[in-house]
Amino acid sequence: MASSAPRQGLAFVYVTTLFFIWGAVTSVNDVLIPAVKEIFTLTDTQGFLTQFAFFMAYFIVSLPAAAIDSRLGSARSIILALGIMVVGCLLMPVATYARSYSIVLVALFVIASGITLLQVAANPLSAVLGAPEKSHFRLVLSQAFNSLGTVIGPYLAAHTLLQGGLFDGGTPTEAKIVESLGRIDVAYYFIAAVIVLLAIFLFSVRDRIASAAPDLETSPGGIGAALGAKWALLGASAIFLYVGAEVSIGSTMVNFLEQPNILGIAAVEAGKLVSLYWLGAMIGRFLGSGLLTVVPAGRLLTFVAGAAALLCLIVSQIQGHPAATIAISIGLFNSIMFPVIFTLTLERSTAPAPATSGLLCMAIVGGALMPLVFAKVADMTASRSTAFLVPMACYILITLFAIAAGRARIVQKADPAVGSH
Repeated sequence: MASSAPRQGLAFVYVTTLFFIWGAVTSVNDVLIPAVKEIFTLTDTQGFLTQFAFFMAYFIVSLPAAAIDSRLGSARSIILALGIMVVGCLLMPVATYARSYSIVLVALFVIASGITLLQVAANPLSAVLGAPEKSHFRLVLSQAFNSLGTVIGPYLAAHTLLQGGLFDGGTPTEAKIVESLGRIDVAYYFIAAVIVLLAIFLFSVRDRIASAAPDLETSPGGIGAALGAKWALLGASAIFLYVGAEVSIGSTMVNFLEQPNILGIAAVEAGKLVSLYWLGAMIGRFLGSGLLTVVPAGRLLTFVAGAAALLCLIVSQIQGHPAATIAISIGLFNSIMFPVIFTLTLERSTAPAPATSGLLCMAIVGGALMPLVFAKVADMTASRSTAFLVPMACYILITLFAIAAGRARIVQKADPAVGSH
């Protein structure tokens, strides 16, 4: 076992780079929304269809992805996932050339399909690459680098997508529209190039990754088993609520901060501040990875989910700089939710790890559906502040899940890939 530790540690580093990449790509959507709203003259609900298209991929693709992961193994599944993401990125220039918002949505769906397969393969792989009792720590640490990607992504995207063209002010002209569309092309060509380089590198070390987690590579898929496992279903519900809440807040942040009764700032400045929302998540994950070595995971999840619910309630009732500051700070409390829900569920689910992972990733569809509920409430009440009651309800339910998980028995499995204590 000792001799395999360095090999597992190196494989863990390789896998963690994937978390960084899909965090950056996913968070670009938060800045893409105000860009496409301006270019295509969309309402809040129409603009949030970008998140619907992106996160619906998790619902449609996750269970097939679990089967692919079971058949190909994690290493080869990761290479395939990166290839799919590149195809999606290259569809974006097609969409801008055709000036078709529908093709933008298709491109986002394809990118998200690749990320779905990536998550199905990488999340349990991160959890299993080391001592079972450190599974919470490892996945939270990997997710911390995911958050680093979500900090860098919106900042760079704001400089690219929310400057020049239609964002220079004045009367919209054909030249301004062309410039704004061209900036979308630049952003996604750059993303595609980074993914290609990463795919080439990971292809060269695929055998090392596979050999570092042989038990996970050969574990059966058993997709149907996840649907019959109580804790797999409860964990999926919690993931649905968490991702829905986090994406709702991140997606509205630019337009929320732009409002005269909040900060009244330009879109590009608001876009940069979105990075602070994700910076809070990154800081929280690094801190959380340390706290999880001394605090039970269920107890820590109970605290952060309850705190996030309270902050959403406060945002719904106030205005100005305090509302902006509190809304951005919710990211800090989002930090450990996804990885802890994931590992708590893997520990308690009676289904095989690939099947449970597939169902949990399928539940990320909450990022498609809850933002539409958020946007509908915002449109109906003419208040994005009031709409913060939607994620508040999500966080309350996650708190109840955390309390129940803390009291539930960990399932001891013969399959070490599950990462049970």
